[in-house]
Amino acid sequence: MAKKASSSSNRKQPTPLETSESIEEQVKAFLAEGGEIKQVPKGVSGQTNTSGPKHITLGKKPRA
Repeated sequence: MAKKASSSSNRKQPTPLETSESIEEQVKAFLAEGGEIKQVPKGVSGQTNTSGPKHITLGKKPRA
């Protein structure tokens, strides 16, 4: 028996030009609504690690 192709493979993938135009339109709409674009310097991450390290030991019982 032949396998059916998944539905995602049947969809037409947008060309890079179509995607770029869509992004440009979205940016224009965002700015028109009063949105602001902030530039983030290289090497800066938006993630903050406040939980500390997580050490997990498997197979050993905790000391009493």
